[in-house]
Amino acid sequence: MQRAGLFDQFKSIIHNGGAAAKVLDKDGNTIVDIPDDGNHGRPEVLRGDLRRILLQSLKPNTIEWDKKLTSIQSLDHGQHELSFADGTSVITNILVGADGTFSKVRPLVSNATPQYVGTSLIETYLYDVDNKHAAAANIVGQGAMYALAPGKGIQAHREPGNVIHTYIALRQTEEELSQINFNEPRLALKQLADLFENWNDDLLALINESEKGPILRKIHALPVGHQWERIPGVTILGDAAHVMTPAGEGANLAMFDGSELAQAMIEHPDDIEAAFSQYEKTLFPRSEKAAARADQMLGKHLSDRSPYDFAEVLSNKELDGTN
Repeated sequence: MQRAGLFDQFKSIIHNGGAAAKVLDKDGNTIVDIPDDGNHGRPEVLRGDLRRILLQSLKPNTIEWDKKLTSIQSLDHGQHELSFADGTSVITNILVGADGTFSKVRPLVSNATPQYVGTSLIETYLYDVDNKHAAAANIVGQGAMYALAPGKGIQAHREPGNVIHTYIALRQTEEELSQINFNEPRLALKQLADLFENWNDDLLALINESEKGPILRKIHALPVGHQWERIPGVTILGDAAHVMTPAGEGANLAMFDGSELAQAMIEHPDDIEAAFSQYEKTLFPRSEKAAARADQMLGKHLSDRSPYDFAEVLSNKELDGTN
């Protein structure tokens, strides 16, 4: 954000108090409680606000909307022909795939495909929480809350606007997940609540009182250390390059990837292959380190010793001493 000249705007959207975090057991007992110290070492912002700031900084018509990519054909000399759902096409000399987990650009450079990791997150939302959902609001607090047990958890985060965004975490196979009827929201919420029988009532309110959802998010990841050989005219960034299990780094890495790639292109204005090579050389070890840590965190998250394993991670007592 500093490189883009947007740091002041970024500071204006930081959610004060949002970096607080605590870990509870299924009965609502606090295992770890870490306050937001106000130093903005890991600032929390809404992605919608971040997206707005970035978009507003661009010149008009920089982005073409409603251009769903349907296919890519490799041509000679590092060129690629992109075809879109609206029937149009374009030939590129420089192609950067920033198109997420199931990237259509990634197959140009790599045969790797994201695999389901055995854990899913199901989203629910509560609004006007201090007035309408006081008990749930109190147990979540001002930042992030992780109520965990072996194989399952209820984790939530207070967002600006008096909103609580909840992720119900389940270590289940895809077949087991298929037994939950997400086509019938109220039924699905009941089925989810039944999985947390005998949990604290204030925690269960994050499921039972949901005003939106539930929305299933199956977690997929590429292999740790994912790399590729240099392919002329194309590279990838963000989740297209290194989708990993959630560990609070996905958006950070994607933005840093973009910044590093832009810097490399500035330094090599007449040699895109040199720019791409420079970018990928630092991308690979950076993303491998982050993916390895995310993989370790997943192992602690809903482990057989949960919530204690994850509490130790959050307290920085484990995980190779990293912060």
